[in-house]
This record gives sequence, structure tokens and C-alpha cells, in this order.
Amino acid sequence: MIEIGIDVDLFHPAEMVWRAVTDPALLAKWFAEGTPQADQPDRLLLRTAGLPGFDADVEATVVERRAPALSVLDCREGATRTRLTLGIVPTGHGCRLRVHEVLVDGEWDAERQARRTEHHQQAVTVRLPAILDWLAFQRVDLRRAEGGLTAELPVVRLLGDVRTRTGRRRAGVIGGCLACLALAAGAAVWLTRPAPRIPEAAPQSTPLLLPTATSPTPRSTPSRTAPAAARSSDAPSPSPSPSSSSTPPPTPTTEPSGSPTPTVPLAARYQTVVDRMFGYRGEVVVSNPDGTEKSGWAVVVTLGAGATISGVSGAEWQQDGQVVTFTGPVVPAEGSTTFRFDVRNRDLRGTKAPEACTVDDSPCSVQ
Repeated sequence: MIEIGIDVDLFHPAEMVWRAVTDPALLAKWFAEGTPQADQPDRLLLRTAGLPGFDADVEATVVERRAPALSVLDCREGATRTRLTLGIVPTGHGCRLRVHEVLVDGEWDAERQARRTEHHQQAVTVRLPAILDWLAFQRVDLRRAEGGLTAELPVVRLLGDVRTRTGRRRAGVIGGCLACLALAAGAAVWLTRPAPRIPEAAPQSTPLLLPTATSPTPRSTPSRTAPAAARSSDAPSPSPSPSSSSTPPPTPTTEPSGSPTPTVPLAARYQTVVDRMFGYRGEVVVSNPDGTEKSGWAVVVTLGAGATISGVSGAEWQQDGQVVTFTGPVVPAEGSTTFRFDVRNRDLRGTKAPEACTVDDSPCSVQ
């Protein structure tokens, strides 16, 4: 059975996510343009022809619908038919969206499945969260075809009962003046506000630093004691006696074999793979250059103040304040393991990367 499965944690309520995945106007913003059928409200034509992994437009028919938790669609695309399931599960910070598509009729080759999976991944983890962020801030006017950001001003409502046209005109002028004064005062407060205080970095912290090629990571080498026969002395050696001249010189003592081979520590590389309005998604690759597998590793990530973490895949994790500790499976010899995590910032001015990252007390590199 050929199938595609994607889970993503979203920092928005289930009702808002349900609207984004079922409203054709919103669906066109992050997935594909959809045209509802006037005589059949449960049918939708998705303009997917030309998108990665799609050969034609998709005729989607809703076969099960439980708002705001589940939507199951029968999708026909040329000679193929798939079953698409969208599940929404509330969580403590928002909800989790589960996208599952199964090929029912027809055939897919490996390349088409990979391209279709990548398209779904980008749509669900990048474009959909952006639309949800815009909806939360009410900065996108979805009624415009271009879908650009707009500066929506609050509606100023006048108090009092205005009964004549002259009175209404005078009240409108007064209300407009009051609105201008309020906007000007707000702008003055914004311009004269003190700059946010930037906390001083700890003097000994070296967040996310990687030793360069000119300063390689030092490796511990066990000390070796020279054999007694090979030691040198400042005192001259006595001349051999005539009786011992025929005696062959003693054989030098050889160094015992089996000295322990120094182990190579693990290395880690951090990368911000998705940048969002409310946070970001981080990725850490833990590499093992040694010839033996490694277990019991720990990656410690220090987040910005007030940031929270969720949606971790590929590792176990525990958060204590700003510090998050990740542990995971055995790293094979000369291999690597990868894990990802979502970070939710408290405000828009939050950083888009951790303040520090270490693997077994060694700093991570940054890509």
C-alpha cells in the first residue's frame, strides 16, 4: 500500500485550523485553488495540475465530516484515486493536524510519491502556519485575489443619537479627528518608547560555536613512559670491563602493545529549517565520526526567555525553564541521527534560533 503521512503541531485552536483546511478561499492560500460545485456542496475541484507530484486537477468529494475534528475526502486525479484524511486533535498549546493520503486505485512510481510527499510537507509545515498566523493577527485580507498583507484600522464608532444629516456629518468629522489624534498619540508613544533592554550575555558562554579548521578539537592522548633501557642520563656511562667485552649488549625493552585507542567525541550541527511569525522549527544532526557506536548522548538546547517547545520528532525531550535536554537512539559508527523540534516564542521579537546548543558539553555548529 502506497501512503503519505504527515503530523504537524500548530499553535492555533482547532476551530481556526478547521476553517483553514475546509474553507475554499483559505485552502487556495496554502494548498491549491478550489472551485466548489454549486449543485453539490460536498464536491470541490482542486486546481493541482502542474503542482509537484500531481498530473491533473483533483475532484475531491467529502465522504465523512465531523467539525472540527475530522474530514475524509475521496480524491480522483485522472486514472488514480486516493483517500485523504485530515484529523485535528486539540493539544495543550493548540492542536495537532494529521494528514494521511492512501492510494486506492492506480499506480504511483517512487519519484512521484517523493515529490507529492514534499509538496504536502511544505504546504502543511510552512504555508499553512503562515496563513494561521496572519489570521490570528488579522493582517491578511482574504477577499483580495493577490492575498497581500493589509493594514486594517479599527472601526471608530460614534456615541450618541444623531438624527439629522448635518449632525451626522459633524459627528463623522469629530470622530475622524479623534481617530487621527488617537493614531498620532499611539505613534508618538511608539517612537518615544525606550529601546528594549538586551540582556548581557554570560561572560563564559559560547553559544553555538564550532571549532574552525585552524583550531581542531583537541584529542586526549595517553601519556607513555619511556622504557628504562631507553632513558638518557647526563652522567657518562662507565667503560665496559675486558671480561664483559665479549658479552653481547642487552636487548632494549620493547614498549608493550595494546595501548587504549582514544575515542572521538560526538559532533552536532544545528539549523533553523522553518522561520515563522510565532517561532521556528529547529533541526539537530548528531554525527558519530568514531568507529564504534555511541549511546547515552545528550543534546542541551537553551531557548530564549519565555519560549516553549513542542512537536519533537526523532528524540525524547524534557524542558526545564529555558533549557531543553534531548536524548535519543544509538548513533551508529561513522553515522548520524537527526531530530527536529518546534519552538513557540512569546512575542514577535523572539529570536529565531536557540541561544546555545551543546552535545555532551561540546558546542554545536550552526548551518
